[in-house]
Amino acid sequence: MTSAPVFPDDENEDDLVGSNLDDQQSNSTVDHDPLPPLREVIRRYSLDARKTLSQNFILDLNLTRRIARTAGPLSGNTVVEIGPGPGGLTRGLLMEGAERVIAIERDERCEPALRDIAEVYPGSIEIHLGDALEVDWPALIGNHPGEIIIVANLPYAIATSLLVGWLEIEPWPPWFSRMALMFQKEVADRIVALPRSKAYGRLAVLSQWRTQPEIVLRLKPEAFTPSPKVSSSVVLFTPRADRQPAVSVKTLARVTAAAFGQRRKMLRQSLKALTPMPELLLGKCQIDPQSRAEELTVHQFAQLAAAFDSESN
Repeated sequence: MTSAPVFPDDENEDDLVGSNLDDQQSNSTVDHDPLPPLREVIRRYSLDARKTLSQNFILDLNLTRRIARTAGPLSGNTVVEIGPGPGGLTRGLLMEGAERVIAIERDERCEPALRDIAEVYPGSIEIHLGDALEVDWPALIGNHPGEIIIVANLPYAIATSLLVGWLEIEPWPPWFSRMALMFQKEVADRIVALPRSKAYGRLAVLSQWRTQPEIVLRLKPEAFTPSPKVSSSVVLFTPRADRQPAVSVKTLARVTAAAFGQRRKMLRQSLKALTPMPELLLGKCQIDPQSRAEELTVHQFAQLAAAFDSESN
């Protein structure tokens, strides 16, 4: 197969975050994948990508292995993969040494292709047909070997909902040790955005309070079949330990929803959706009531959430 492009049109190789990934040593335990090329698999099982399922497949196994490596060492560990489709990333994960892959796929047409992989890698794949948004994660994970790592080319229609669900897990730190997730470039940029930028918002605050997110790989639309209209990015999330002030993540979500719900207005106005007297709440945290949401740091939002919780109790 030809190598799929991984650089957006507006970026040079030198500007690519994580451009040294190809220099990292592969932890592969498999030098050759005996399965048919992915295009042949797609033809064999009539796996045309469907818009209704947000399906865009990566057919270059060199690229899927590279994506697998963004998640760090896989040897001896269990990987949760969402939307494996014909199994390109699944094969990359196993070739890079994953002990076991828990594949969650809504599209039943993909099951035969995944079963073919399971025959080549016996005992290494669990296939679960169903909607990832409805999974009982603790029950599914059970007693699997090593660390639990989430690696996925997420269906873009549900990517943000899945991420928020994982970030709001209680207790924290969560059952997974890290996540390497594919998003549309715009969403990835929102996740890592800094204060005083247009992309900074609720998703950035929640992601950065609970994890250390980093864009580790960027891909052009041509890397996918069919090609989407946007570039994509892989974001690596490393969970943080409990931070101070101690705050309910649900309250943090409420505070950011109010603050960014009217992001052009001053906080003394936008936070009225949260409390009738926002000046008192802001005063407790020594935050200027004339500030706007995009000016606050992640830590300041956590202070506001903690202060709101103390007022409510």
